[in-house]
Amino acid sequence: VAPTTPVCEVPSSAMTGTVVELSCKETEGSPPSEYQWYKNGVALLEKTGTGSIRATNITYTMNKKSGTLLFNTVTKNDTGEYFCEASNGIGLSQKCSVKRMQV
Repeated sequence: VAPTTPVCEVPSSAMTGTVVELSCKETEGSPPSEYQWYKNGVALLEKTGTGSIRATNITYTMNKKSGTLLFNTVTKNDTGEYFCEASNGIGLSQKCSVKRMQV
């Protein structure tokens, strides 16, 4: 079953230095969807404990299975327009509407 449009929860504002979690969920897709977050139209990298993409400026953890995007300490650089995309390899991937987070 192709995924439906996911529901995204993005706080409209956040205090610098706080922990912020963005969530994305859709329940119709079978097999379960994987979620990809975007900031200002650019796909966010999935940071893993090892590997070459371990950039020092990545301040978040993205979980493609649960759809969460967790910022351990948000900074002004994290201000932007966020949306997520659900896909499970069946039908078209679905995106939620863009939401702006101001830090």
